[in-house]
Amino acid sequence: MKPMGTENPGRPNFPARSAATPFAPASQTSMPFLSSGPVVGSEASAFRPTPPTAPQTSMAFLSSGPGVGSEASGFRPSPPARSYGPSVPPPPPSYVPPVGGSFQRFPTPQFPSTAQGPPTRGPPVGQSVLSPPMQPPVGQVQSPPVSLRPQQLSSVPMGSPPQSVNFPPSSVNVPQAPLDSSFSAPRQTLHPSFPPLESSYPAARTTLQPSFPGYPSRQSNAVLQAPSVQSPFPAHQGGYAPAPPAPSSPFLAHQGGYVPPPPVAAPLGLHSREQMQYPGSGPPIGTIQGLAEDFNSLSLGSIPGSIDPGLDSKALPRPLDGDVEPNSFAEMYPMNCNSRYLRLTTFGIPSSQSLISRWQLPLGAVVCPLAEAPDGEEVPIVNFAPTGIIRCRRCRTYVNPYVTFTDGGRKWRCNICALLNDVSGDYFAHLDASGRRIDLDQRPELTKGSVEFVAPTEYMVRPPMPPLYFFLIDVSLSAVRSGMVEIVAQTIRSCLDELPGFPRTQIGFITFDSTIHFYNMKSSLTQPQMMVVSDLDDIFVPLPDDLLVNLSESRSVVETFLDSLPSMFQDNVNLESAFGPALKAAFMVMSQLGGKLLIFQNTLPSLGVGRLRLRGDDLRVYGTDKEHALRIPEDPFYKQMAADFTKYQIGVNIYAFSDKYTDIASLGTLAKYTGGQVYYYPSFQSAIHKERLRHELARDLTRETAWEAVMRIRCGKGVRFTSYHGNFMLRSTDLLALPAVDCDKAFAMQMSLEETLLTTQTVYFQVALLYTSSSGERRIRVHTAAAPVVTDLGEMYRHADTGAIVSLFCRLAIEKTLSHKLEDARNSVQSRIVKALREYRNLYAVQHRLGGRMIYPESLKFLPLYGLALCKSTPLRGGYADAQLDERCAAGYTMMALPVKGLLKLLYPSLIRIDEYLTKGSAQVDEFKNIFKRLPLAAESLDSRGLYIYDDGFRFVIWFGRMLSPDIAMNLLGVDFAGDLTRVSLCEQDSEMSRKLMGLLKKFRESDPSYYQLCHLVRQGEQPREGFFLLTNLVEDQIGGTNGYADWILQIHRQVQQTA
Repeated sequence: MKPMGTENPGRPNFPARSAATPFAPASQTSMPFLSSGPVVGSEASAFRPTPPTAPQTSMAFLSSGPGVGSEASGFRPSPPARSYGPSVPPPPPSYVPPVGGSFQRFPTPQFPSTAQGPPTRGPPVGQSVLSPPMQPPVGQVQSPPVSLRPQQLSSVPMGSPPQSVNFPPSSVNVPQAPLDSSFSAPRQTLHPSFPPLESSYPAARTTLQPSFPGYPSRQSNAVLQAPSVQSPFPAHQGGYAPAPPAPSSPFLAHQGGYVPPPPVAAPLGLHSREQMQYPGSGPPIGTIQGLAEDFNSLSLGSIPGSIDPGLDSKALPRPLDGDVEPNSFAEMYPMNCNSRYLRLTTFGIPSSQSLISRWQLPLGAVVCPLAEAPDGEEVPIVNFAPTGIIRCRRCRTYVNPYVTFTDGGRKWRCNICALLNDVSGDYFAHLDASGRRIDLDQRPELTKGSVEFVAPTEYMVRPPMPPLYFFLIDVSLSAVRSGMVEIVAQTIRSCLDELPGFPRTQIGFITFDSTIHFYNMKSSLTQPQMMVVSDLDDIFVPLPDDLLVNLSESRSVVETFLDSLPSMFQDNVNLESAFGPALKAAFMVMSQLGGKLLIFQNTLPSLGVGRLRLRGDDLRVYGTDKEHALRIPEDPFYKQMAADFTKYQIGVNIYAFSDKYTDIASLGTLAKYTGGQVYYYPSFQSAIHKERLRHELARDLTRETAWEAVMRIRCGKGVRFTSYHGNFMLRSTDLLALPAVDCDKAFAMQMSLEETLLTTQTVYFQVALLYTSSSGERRIRVHTAAAPVVTDLGEMYRHADTGAIVSLFCRLAIEKTLSHKLEDARNSVQSRIVKALREYRNLYAVQHRLGGRMIYPESLKFLPLYGLALCKSTPLRGGYADAQLDERCAAGYTMMALPVKGLLKLLYPSLIRIDEYLTKGSAQVDEFKNIFKRLPLAAESLDSRGLYIYDDGFRFVIWFGRMLSPDIAMNLLGVDFAGDLTRVSLCEQDSEMSRKLMGLLKKFRESDPSYYQLCHLVRQGEQPREGFFLLTNLVEDQIGGTNGYADWILQIHRQVQQTA
């Protein structure tokens, strides 16, 4: 039997899947500069001017330079204050800060909840703060006081704002110091600026006066004091705080891409010596031109020896808007396919190998070829018959919007390999004056980045297969008792009308315990005939022609079988599972046509080929080199079966139900190599889990599926894809075999340069998926995108896509757990984030005095948090006690296939307070988005008087605060409101509040129907339930020895500052 048609008929058959090195970190490059940054008292500058009236003992105040984007030209120093605040003891005279800004390992701080007021313990000495009160400097026009509330700025908590906000140009609303003093000369960073007269900067080491989070700073001699409000603006280490420039904007964007230091270089027209010598010096141009608006920084500088780090956890960036897709190139390349189909980890393709080695993050793409498009944006279908599909003669690229026509329309140039191809007579059209075809409006393939071609017969090795669903159902004692068999039979029965491909759809069933049961469903029968095969060593298929039937012809027989299936085995006391032999039997039945095999497995395979032993979780192997063996298949039988299934176009989905160990690591291999997925229902009980199983099975059966598919991604000269990650079998070097694929599957791949230097300005990518539609048509779905080649590392960072990077990180890390310890996989994530941020920091080490600031590109502001969430995710977290082995493996298989949006939501779920919405009057639909604001995933976000919903895309956890009004609980839960919530299932009560809640959950589920979120009710303080469902999933908190978000940032920052 030949394999199904590839895109290029006659391609070789599959060798073993190439084992890409999982998570090999990029090679370490030499770093020309590494600024560990000055800490208070350690600044070594060549020139320290002293203001005219400053005390003789003054030291240069801490200038960490213009963290580009962190202070714009309108920022002002804090007001004069010479006295100590009541709660701030001066440092001891013997205190001498160490030279160089090396961090020490501090004990983990406990950040107090702001709702509970300031902490009661004494404040540590010398801590910097993100939010002291602010006041304009002397001599500048004072803008009215502006009250800054953190929630107003939650989307831009620090550094420069995203470009979507409109900022005033630097000349508007902001008084400039005369003689262009707001611009820094190119060598301005060699010395600190003058503080204003009556400076509030500390005069000597012993008079250091910073502020503290949660404490109001006391101000003396304050003129026009701004309200003391906790602000998300970063502040300098020594207590130097910027003030808001104007009510209109939280930040100033400076023209020219270079953000100057604050205009406090000297009071009232006094300028630094260098600016007097070079009055005309403007911002430097070159590599940092245009980068500054994406530069972000965060003040982290604690005084060495203090207890708490100088970090306000509220100012940390959080992805509270979910996955924000980059659109920086939508305008430059309007004909690119939508990013839901293809996302690059950076839209700036590096021009050289040296740039790649300095990039440190994965360079690649995430492809979701069949992603669901919203109404009105469906992919257009093009039928070229009788012309035949237009493709490049040499590289086989499909015609797309980026090809160019020449010679009066008689030739076209391939955008991938630049070959000049002839235009066939049937496809010819004249060109207009601008060189565009005159029929462009009627040619979607020349105007749209995504298009679907109807494939002619040369793209087939056999006639297109019909949609085929085959069910392999475990009917052993535990499967029947749990209610699984009954729910599966009912769900399949209810979906028969909606199975795609009517009237061609084929269907078949096998059940098994210690024997294998076949069912003859020939249409001439009134009820199915059951045939039992008990010889497990020599499997044969009785009546091979009648086990797979056409659903429309045998509909009544199939319905009779499904109605009687639960009662047929209700008294079964067989505990065994002949899963391996049953799998071989299913393969023998399906191998003629291919199709989708759905396996419902409840018991560890115990008989015949493929039987598995209870290797379970062995505590002793965790932390050793043998640990990874628990997460890979023990028996090669399953991988071999998967290869056979793929060869014959059979995709496998696993539904695993059990309260005991079932070795998902082995069973999941069947889904991994056939483009399928694993659904895991631990401790399945139909009373609790039936809705989830019903919904997920129904979606699996009814969603549009691409059958017998192969996928290839082509790219321009000099670039190639080197490794692929996801659920598929690799056939040849770059052809992915996908027996069945749908909108819920995504694939990640890494690329590299084939040449030392790219000479082109643009690189083109084209994804092509050749498949059979359920209607029986052979089609090719093509997505094309262009990206510019950049020669500057800063541009690569500026155009980075966090979602795509995290998707690749996730797949690489999970693959690493299959050959290394969990700890190694977590460390690899952290080290690559550290290397990337260090490399980015080095770009600015010369231009700016960075001090204790952590800087990062605007595009990657959420990367550290997603990295932390990934390390705390089920496949990677902890060790033996932190997740059951089956749960860990199932989560790994699921995350390997998730599209970007679903993955990011799983890593950083939404937490929303809903009690206010439920008690208010009926809300309009347009108010829906405004009411629900996502909260940081930390315990301090939870108010004991509130009702919250936690949603990670796979389950809802509804958290009832201890002080929540009993009326709300009674309205939602009825008479059970005070009882044990483990026994209460949420259902609609006869109250407006309950209806609103159920409507809300329905809306959340509809926003992403891939999985069904089951509701878990949790009451505050009820352990271990509250801890298991919610508290362990609050990724920003410290749990079981893991870092909280603030500690993680500090740890990364310390490592960034260390020399490589």
